[in-house]
Amino acid sequence: MANPAKSCADTVAATAWWRTGIIYQIYPRSFQDSNGDGVGDLPGIITRLDYLAALGIDAIWLSPVYPSPMADFGYDISDHTDVHPLFGTLADLDRLIACAHGRGLKVILDFVPNHTSHEHPWFLNARSARTSARRDWYIWRDPAPGGGPPNNWLSEFGGSAWTFDAATGQCYHHAFLKEQPDLNWRNPEVVAAMHAIMEFWFRRGVDGLRVDAVFHVMKDADFRDNPVNPAFHEGMDPYHRLLPVHSADTAEVQIVVAGLRQVAKRFGDRLLIGEAYLPFDRLAAYFGRAGDGVQLPFNFALIGAPWRAEAIAGLITAYEASLPKGAWPNWVLSNHDRPRIAGRVGPDQARVAAMLLLTLRGTPTLYYGDELGMAQVTVPRDRIHDPYEKNVPGLGLGRDGARTPMQWDGSRFAGFSTVEPWLPLADDATEVNVKAEKGEASSMLTLTRRLIDLRRRHGALNAGDYGPILAEGNLLLFVREGPGETLLVALNFGDEPLSAALPGASGRGEILLSTCCDREGEAVHGLLPLRPNEGVVVAAGT
Repeated sequence: MANPAKSCADTVAATAWWRTGIIYQIYPRSFQDSNGDGVGDLPGIITRLDYLAALGIDAIWLSPVYPSPMADFGYDISDHTDVHPLFGTLADLDRLIACAHGRGLKVILDFVPNHTSHEHPWFLNARSARTSARRDWYIWRDPAPGGGPPNNWLSEFGGSAWTFDAATGQCYHHAFLKEQPDLNWRNPEVVAAMHAIMEFWFRRGVDGLRVDAVFHVMKDADFRDNPVNPAFHEGMDPYHRLLPVHSADTAEVQIVVAGLRQVAKRFGDRLLIGEAYLPFDRLAAYFGRAGDGVQLPFNFALIGAPWRAEAIAGLITAYEASLPKGAWPNWVLSNHDRPRIAGRVGPDQARVAAMLLLTLRGTPTLYYGDELGMAQVTVPRDRIHDPYEKNVPGLGLGRDGARTPMQWDGSRFAGFSTVEPWLPLADDATEVNVKAEKGEASSMLTLTRRLIDLRRRHGALNAGDYGPILAEGNLLLFVREGPGETLLVALNFGDEPLSAALPGASGRGEILLSTCCDREGEAVHGLLPLRPNEGVVVAAGT
């Protein structure tokens, strides 16, 4: 049943913590406010570390906490080696790392190599004159003859990827906001400076870096126009009007990635996670060759996939087939840039999705609040903060609804703050919260904890092989196999009951866990009945 070509015995770094671990993403602005300003901070996160340790995750990944004008909420960095006062101090971050390590938790920070803030000292120097020392640290081009941008490249956040700088008479490139000028990675001084930043954080005890927008870091040296996307139609994100073949994911990106990995290896091969929204055949390159890529290029396929059994089975098979020898898979259901899973598939199927995420082969990343079933929030227009939504309105691309405050209890501000939070809470926050779900046997939080515990206790789940069995109608069946055990995962993607035939000579098994949290120990012989929106894990052959 399992694919011998993908055996866990064939992979490298077999004892690395991230292979069997679970990563938990925290959006710091929205996790816990400790000082009553309505915005989450580092001291707040420290107060919630016991909750995270009890949940059973292995590492926390923090979205940016660096000094920033906050044009893109921290992804426009003005100082890569300090902490924004909104979140606390560098000493607070040191304390968070120490306290996390004391609880057995790893800490991963965001690393943003593609661009800086337009208020970064480097860029202030670069735009001061064409002859400035750091002019070539950024990407400058003369306007097109007769005026206008140098080429047709587009910003991911709307409009041209070029902004004219009147003081020096040239345009600078920005893959995102104009407040986020792109660095020139062809300049060895830039390479050295960014590597030094990595070293700074590794020396402070950071266990890994999530590399933001890594596929953007190298552009076509000749700045050729991007071709028109023949599949584009009205209603799509305007960025997709062109195919960014010359402005992103160029072959030279892998040279940059290999350099990042070399830095990480000097500190005991710290974890690097790469953010690249790419199809599997192109994503595979980011694993590198012979250990010179990132260990985990984020696999976002589940975020955009049709929520149907056959579609999910197909992408799992395609992803597994795309992995280079020795590569370790990973899976993501939600993040700070995309709608929450409960908002995409509904609360009942969110439970099925949790079982899928935590039983697939590879490292799962759990987005804060998904363990509660937090909803995607509709943010009133007068409370929108996201520049993406402001620049490209009306297409449902805004990210605020997935960044709302963590719901700790049923109080007025959900235990997140003592004042009105920076973003509104979900309407169901009085019921969907940690306090309400903690002692409830059938809650989403209880299910998530039990899934994590099951994954930790069974080698077949955290390190075993994957084997597809069946995807038909609303039924998805697959197995996870490890030394001495075979586990069957059966998922019902529909709202009608169905039955699945147990594979194997005996056709017997015992249910280890149901998404309804009520069938543990139930013996199964022949047919396995599934209720609407139910998933189960079965120990086969018992």
